[in-house]
Amino acid sequence: MTPSEPVRAGYQRFIVLALITIVLALSTGDRATLSVAGPGIARDLGITPVNMGWLFSAFSWSYFLSQVPSGWLVDRTGAKAAILVSLAGWSATVFLVSGVGWIAFPVVALFILRLILGLLEGPVAPASARIIAAWFPSDERGVAGAIFNSAQYLALAVFTPLMGALYHYFGWESIFSVMGGLGLVLALVWGLTYFAPSQHPRVSQAELDYIKSRGALTDVGAKPTADAPPPLATRQAIKQILTNRMLVGIFLAQYCIASLSTFFISWFPSYLVEARHFSMLQAGFVASLPAIFGCIGGVTTGFFSDWLLRRTGSLSLARKIPITLGLGLSASIILCNYTEVNFIVVAIMCAAFFGKGFGALGWTVVADTAPKEAIGLTGGLFNAAGSVGGIITPVAIGYIIQGTGSFHGALLYVGFHVICAVVSYWLLVGPIERFTLLPATPATTVAGRNVTLADVGSKT
Repeated sequence: MTPSEPVRAGYQRFIVLALITIVLALSTGDRATLSVAGPGIARDLGITPVNMGWLFSAFSWSYFLSQVPSGWLVDRTGAKAAILVSLAGWSATVFLVSGVGWIAFPVVALFILRLILGLLEGPVAPASARIIAAWFPSDERGVAGAIFNSAQYLALAVFTPLMGALYHYFGWESIFSVMGGLGLVLALVWGLTYFAPSQHPRVSQAELDYIKSRGALTDVGAKPTADAPPPLATRQAIKQILTNRMLVGIFLAQYCIASLSTFFISWFPSYLVEARHFSMLQAGFVASLPAIFGCIGGVTTGFFSDWLLRRTGSLSLARKIPITLGLGLSASIILCNYTEVNFIVVAIMCAAFFGKGFGALGWTVVADTAPKEAIGLTGGLFNAAGSVGGIITPVAIGYIIQGTGSFHGALLYVGFHVICAVVSYWLLVGPIERFTLLPATPATTVAGRNVTLADVGSKT
């Protein structure tokens, strides 16, 4: 360490990371409430399987539609306000589901509440990408993004048993009242403890100097100065983002990766029961194993990616190599078509989900590449691309199974998409670097070019 290099000091950024990870874990758990409570709701409210399917889909459609507006909201209001309103709103929505059995049209009410849940959870991911970019330097961002992303796997392992116990001992209504209550408490904690780096009352100057000198966008989320340039119109910003080859390649890869995630969330238990002849009790236990392995892979990749960055000095290699290794392992899901031994099938599925977690550096890459004045908007577009995969994949697999009478084509479909994600990163994305929007002039109709932070002017 040279005398002029800032001292690695402070730990406030890790407290912030823990906080946003808990928020993401709770949001994932709240999405799964209907899956756990579904049998009891269907029995008590007389909901048919077709209607239950529409209820499951309601969240995905509204979540997809919310992404671009959520990204815009995050960039305009800041991450703190966006998550506070979002968290409090969706927690109240979850709590209200516990009372749908007492009203005249419970199925309609439940459908509307699921739509509202999808809309209100929209700001979480783009706001978190903005927070990671603001609080973490480039050579720590891989770990931060990986730990944050692993929350979605960890949530399934933590909240599913909790909700199962609530269902067993107190009825399905208790799932929604308890999960909603936890969210309202967390919203209070968030409002009292989160601040942007430049406004945080407990962050040390040494920590600020350290993270800022190594690439953290510490002024993101601060109050604008009087001489700050006017914000670029959202439509112009979206046009520049969607005409940038690097970002489009990242979005395409996220769409492809989402096909694997969606398979595990939607069709994996059915695959175990129908194709591999597990009992439902066995399938419930086995289905939790890939999530655990995904969590392990998700945490491991962050340390590996940041180690590569320190060793090679190349952001592109540090992100692309783990993505390639992880998603390459995920493509092994196709091998399940060539064995009849259930133990091997489970092992392959665990390996595939470990690989998915290891290759899931997408949010880290967004924090590395998004324009500093439109991180939320870029994160919203990125998450929207994944949501499209979440909407299309269950339907596509359903048609494949119905047309062929087998899951073989479904596994090929998922494996092919994972391979396409790797191809997108190497052939479309190109160098991974910060993209800068052109200023609010007539020239903004032309797509901006990729530049590094060193190319940006002295003002931040």
